Amino acid sequence: MLKLLNISASYQDFLVLENISLEISAQKFYGIIGPNGAGKTTLLKTMTRIKRPESGNVRLLGKNISKLANKEIAKIMAVVPQSSFIPPLFTVEEVVSMGRYPFQNFRFSDTKEDRSIVDAAIEKTGIHGFRSRMISELSGGQRQEVIIARALAQTPQILMLDEPTANLDIKHQMKILGLTASLVKNDGLAAVMVIHDLNLAARFCDLLILIHDKKILAMGPPETVLTPAHLKIAYGVDTAVIENPLTRSLEVTVLDKTYHHRKIV
Repeated sequence: MLKLLNISASYQDFLVLENISLEISAQKFYGIIGPNGAGKTTLLKTMTRIKRPESGNVRLLGKNISKLANKEIAKIMAVVPQSSFIPPLFTVEEVVSMGRYPFQNFRFSDTKEDRSIVDAAIEKTGIHGFRSRMISELSGGQRQEVIIARALAQTPQILMLDEPTANLDIKHQMKILGLTASLVKNDGLAAVMVIHDLNLAARFCDLLILIHDKKILAMGPPETVLTPAHLKIAYGVDTAVIENPLTRSLEVTVLDKTYHHRKIV
């Protein structure tokens, strides 16, 4: 669905990504992980054409993404950014309806099909209980759910999320990641997410992309990427990686230097 071919990206004279190649497939949930400053968000921005690469190219459904119109991209790919300004005087339903813009010939016009898709996005994200409220009245977690509903109203084939659980409580973290995993499994979407929490990444993602030193250090299922050796190289810390018997997913624990010297009292 999405292919990166020898991508390099920089800010001014500082190289952030070097010679990155990868493919994103349908019905897979990808997590982009790595230390601060590794280039995770830059990689996501390059995938979505928010940032142009210095070299290489991105192909979306076989077409060079740099040659596509914004509306063409938006019909295929929806982006959930880290932060998104929403004018406070819009209702939740009005914000979700903005996701239909790529399909409309006239701004703020809608059809019966548009309204049906908006209703479905609201139901799928579980925000029907406050669809008539003003966006300014919502909590951070609720606002993030609205932004995801707006993305779903685009009926995308690919969903891109930049740290969607940042600053959210555990209830909303689980709800948003569970919803995304469900969309991938049941609706056939591809999802790509930048995330810092390795345990959440291991629990919900099918494949992980570990970025280090401008390149992909490891890519594959969590059990092949989240190894103590890889984490030592990327993060510079010693870790223990075990399977959580309750979630049946990997769990990473950092072993700090004082770990062996503590006593339980």
